[in-house]
Amino acid sequence: MENETKPSFIKRLWNWIWRNKWWIVIILIIAGLLCWWLCPFSKNKKEYITMDITRGDITQSVTATGEIQPVNTINVGSQVSGTIENIFVDYNSHVKKGDILLTIEPSVLQSTVDESLATLDSTKAELKYTKSEYNRAKSLYADGFISRAEMEKLQTAYEQAQQAVNKAQYAYERAVTNLGYATITSPVDGTVISRKVDKGQTVAASFQTPDLFEIAEDLSKMQIETAVSEADIGMIKDGMPVTFTVDAYPGMIFKGNVQQIRLSPTTVSNVVVYTVVIDVDNSDLKLMPGMTAFVTVVVANAKDTWKTKNSGLLIRSYKNIIDNVGDDITPKTHLAIKRNKDIVFVPYKRGIATPTETQIISDELRENDKIIVGFTGQTTNNKSNMRPRM
Repeated sequence: MENETKPSFIKRLWNWIWRNKWWIVIILIIAGLLCWWLCPFSKNKKEYITMDITRGDITQSVTATGEIQPVNTINVGSQVSGTIENIFVDYNSHVKKGDILLTIEPSVLQSTVDESLATLDSTKAELKYTKSEYNRAKSLYADGFISRAEMEKLQTAYEQAQQAVNKAQYAYERAVTNLGYATITSPVDGTVISRKVDKGQTVAASFQTPDLFEIAEDLSKMQIETAVSEADIGMIKDGMPVTFTVDAYPGMIFKGNVQQIRLSPTTVSNVVVYTVVIDVDNSDLKLMPGMTAFVTVVVANAKDTWKTKNSGLLIRSYKNIIDNVGDDITPKTHLAIKRNKDIVFVPYKRGIATPTETQIISDELRENDKIIVGFTGQTTNNKSNMRPRM
């Protein structure tokens, strides 16, 4: 029998490795992961989280709502009471100054005029009689036929008759004036936007003047009264441009200007607000009184400027993010910029801010610069360096 040849050491090692190949692969993977975790070069390497810086336009604005109204609206009333006899205008009627709007049935007022005229004629007749009596008394007194007391009595009666005539004259003129008030005329050129009475209705002017019509003097010039909160009112100045929209014309943008900021405050839902009056050109007469305007007041704008999202400026400190940062380098004065593979600190100032973006004012920024806002794997303590979102 031939002697069997024993396998060589290399062959036996290979057979063992082949039998345990999966265990060996697992051990090598675990060893590689441990090496990567424990090696200094991998531990110190950081992958920074960045935010883009872009160029473009940025606009800061204040938004509010208000009601569109004519610049000058006049309420036409009646100074006398009575039943409405005729109405000569209706809604949307164009009127000129002096045009008759309505008349009040004048019989009662006419009778007052007739009565006051009769009283005036009676007092004039009485004055004529007392005057002749007084003149005769003066002659008799001069000749010594009557006493001084009797002459003075006739003089007093004459003077009282004069005052009675004056009083009757005033009453007659007042009655004539009131009769004229029975015809209501337009005080201005304009458009009737509201008629509050009908023919046959009785108006009573005993304690206050009843409103009959509302006339807009010029519908080509409108205004918006909008309420702005005290947090935003400091940014608004007279003459600032305004854009607004109305539901009646979706997609259309109308323009105006801030005309007045009223100093009288009001409180709405515990918020102090101020009334801002906006002038609007309505030459095309598209805007109607009472429409709700959604107003945007342009406070500031910048063209072709550096800007970034607000979340890129929330860091409070660089110390736990970037190594070897000097005490004079803070997020308020410098931006940490990743420029290719380098990290540079660029001085800057904040400019216009909107709810989503902030303008960056700096002469040292370049295209493709990115703001460092953190790094991957940042711990909870380091995350405390970020300002909370408002």
